[in-house]
Amino acid sequence: MSAQHSTVADLSDQSVMGDQRLARFGRSTLTIGAIALAVAAVVAWRQQDAHGFAMIWLQNAIFVLTLGLGAFFFTLLQHATGASWGIAVRRIAEAQAANLQWIGLLFLVPMFWLLATDRNWEGAGAHGHGLALIWPWADLAHLTAEAPAEGALVAAKSSYLNPQFFMIRACFYCAFWAIAAGWFFRTSRKQDHTGDPVLSKHMRMASFPTLILFALTSTFAAVDWIMSLSPAWFSTMFGVYFFCGICAGGFSVIALAAIRLQRLGYLRGVLTDEHYQDLGKFIWAFGVVFWAYIAFSQYMLIWYGNLPEETVWFIARQIGDWSLVSIALIVGHFFIPFIFLLSRWMKRRKLTLGIGAVWMLAFAWLDIYWLVMPVIPADVATYLTYDRLAQAYHATSTGLGNPLNYLMFAGFIGLYIGSSALRLSGGAVLCKRDPRLAESLGFENI
Repeated sequence: MSAQHSTVADLSDQSVMGDQRLARFGRSTLTIGAIALAVAAVVAWRQQDAHGFAMIWLQNAIFVLTLGLGAFFFTLLQHATGASWGIAVRRIAEAQAANLQWIGLLFLVPMFWLLATDRNWEGAGAHGHGLALIWPWADLAHLTAEAPAEGALVAAKSSYLNPQFFMIRACFYCAFWAIAAGWFFRTSRKQDHTGDPVLSKHMRMASFPTLILFALTSTFAAVDWIMSLSPAWFSTMFGVYFFCGICAGGFSVIALAAIRLQRLGYLRGVLTDEHYQDLGKFIWAFGVVFWAYIAFSQYMLIWYGNLPEETVWFIARQIGDWSLVSIALIVGHFFIPFIFLLSRWMKRRKLTLGIGAVWMLAFAWLDIYWLVMPVIPADVATYLTYDRLAQAYHATSTGLGNPLNYLMFAGFIGLYIGSSALRLSGGAVLCKRDPRLAESLGFENI
């Protein structure tokens, strides 16, 4: 067993209650995010590329969604398993998960606007009317005229892939996430005031059905918003792959928030090396190892099956500059963090864990970019060999040099961090009256 803690947990108001220190940090971060989004709007207006802007918006909205879903999953997992170590960290996750109350608007507002205007989008990458600016199946007639074979495949899915049902599902996903995450946050905060242990039982019992709905909604959202960007393609493992991305980004930002709070003077002696080690375990297990297992399994099964409607999705990510991104993900999302966070010592030190978390957050963003941005060549079926296709598309660009990518990232992540900080500033940053808090404070790894 590890050595006894050398510090005593400081449960004074200055250590566990949010105040102006956190509020100032939240307001400054929100301001940075708002400025970044304003600059992004100017850049987008100058570029005059509606499809490109829409795809960058979608990619970054999905990324910030994964952070909120990761925090929500962490919260649910702590309740469902009854783990005591996570109680000291849970409020940080709850506050971040509560961002799901507004993150859904990043999807619903643009979707309803596209559906209502039903504009015929023209230019590179556009696919027809309304939602077809992003999702080609939304204008089946236009898709069939451009690619008859793909249109025939998509027509068979039209009972599911149609704008009306698509919007109904999107509203359900966002409403469920917002209501459920908000309820867990409010109930946990209520316990801070009442100290009622029954509330812990209520949250534990609610976590089981919520986990099931979480799995279903996150899977179907991944299918609807990402997989249907290439509507003829399918993978039964895609939802699990998306879940790995949720864990990689969500757990990393929880660890970074915990480190930042302690540097601001909160949670002194509350969060110890033991808690950081377990946070590092979560990042390493779910975001690194499980991600690599699912990614390899998905690729191997599609490669072995060798069905053209499946393999073209990966081919689009192996041509031109996309091959470099694919290699970067293999190395940066698995090999480097696998080795870096493997040691117990690396997970127990705030500096090294913080470096690992920032690294994983960056590659979680790149992973979403890799999922959303590549386009399957329309004439892919006309090439007899892969080498000929690769030669024809050797100059394909990833678009990573577009400043909109980073302005949108800074804008959305600023809103996410700022909202979380302001939410924490209005109360305790710790589940201070949870009946098992003492167990969490005294937790030690074996």
